[in-house]
Amino acid sequence: MQDNSILIKNGHILSPADGLDETGDILIENGFVSRAGGNIECGNAKCRVIDATGCFVAPGFVDVHTHFRDPGQTEKEDIHSGSLAAAAGGYTTVILMANTIPAVDSPETLRLVTEKAGKEEIHVLQCGTVTKERKGYALTDFRALIEAGAVGFTDDGSPIEDAALAERAMTEAAALNAVLSFHEEDPRYIGTAGINEGAVSKEMGLSGADRKAEIQMVERDLALALKTGCTIDIQHVSAAETVELIRDAKRKDKKGLIHAEATPNHFSLTEEAVRKYGSLAKINPPLRTETDRLAIIEGLKDGTIDIIATDHAPHTVSDKNKDLPDCMSGIIGLETAFSLGLKNLVNLHYLTLPELITRMSVNPAALYGLDTGHILEGHPADIVIFSTEQETLYDSFHGKSDNSPFKGQRLPGRIIHTIAGGGIVY
Repeated sequence: MQDNSILIKNGHILSPADGLDETGDILIENGFVSRAGGNIECGNAKCRVIDATGCFVAPGFVDVHTHFRDPGQTEKEDIHSGSLAAAAGGYTTVILMANTIPAVDSPETLRLVTEKAGKEEIHVLQCGTVTKERKGYALTDFRALIEAGAVGFTDDGSPIEDAALAERAMTEAAALNAVLSFHEEDPRYIGTAGINEGAVSKEMGLSGADRKAEIQMVERDLALALKTGCTIDIQHVSAAETVELIRDAKRKDKKGLIHAEATPNHFSLTEEAVRKYGSLAKINPPLRTETDRLAIIEGLKDGTIDIIATDHAPHTVSDKNKDLPDCMSGIIGLETAFSLGLKNLVNLHYLTLPELITRMSVNPAALYGLDTGHILEGHPADIVIFSTEQETLYDSFHGKSDNSPFKGQRLPGRIIHTIAGGGIVY
């Protein structure tokens, strides 16, 4: 339920896209920002006042890579529980991946999701699949899915191995101004998925996932994007070579077609985490080496990687409580993302706080043309209030699953309030 009027007082307003970096007030009325900056009074006697002294007030975070497992695996997460987790992490908008059961490859399935999503207090948007049933053989009807509400397309979790089909998909998407997001892992180079082929996998007697699995597919799809004029998002970058390929392609890209994500997992951890956390550090693509981690951070610094996305991937205890080769890959991420960005990027002076906000809010919103990522008069009031001085103990989570190597850790930063569509949702 929207609050009719909210007055945020004395916060440090940080809205990089709008040039706001000052202490002041924000008035929210009927779901929109009415005024921002300076000293503001609210004439509404029922106006709720939030004292944000000592806190930052920024555009709500936008996650372009989220799994809510609904339909089909709601014991892991559903749209409602996932929305609660997102709000607790400062996210006002999430874009769901289509690898549900059934996959979101038809308007009928898409409408089932969007009907549920429309009941939530945050903005929950849905991608359709690129190929039918995510099997990589036949394209879905992009136009029909867009008309039913799809905001983009991805077979996330599965690569599109057929280069000719990938090119056809990009050609069709370009004609519709649609975004395609790619999970880049060639199965020919993967033994045990979710574990880097390297020192740790060898010690464990596992073949692991070779970095070539990612590198070769990224190289192909960057070339195809430039050829077709399709806007693409390279998901969850894990290898140093991938960063350099994207950097080089962006130098050739005159239309702003190429985008790339880094997850907090990949800029925070390396393959060594598998020794410590076991299955909780198993993800696709895998955590790799310190050289790779630092290359990803350098990519975030210079804009080669322009988006931080969580790849929030909930699993049950039984999914994870198996031998490493047999357990599911994935880590939840919505609630810890901001803290990890603060700890591993801002506090170590790789990024400034405005740069972190840009990669967590402004850039992901811009990729999908969303009217968020701003704190401007007349725009929707999607806002996060946070402290960089306080800490958060992640001893429990708001979603259904807790498959995180960061569970039990105390990390810097605390989300104070999340406001979506003018309503306080956390």
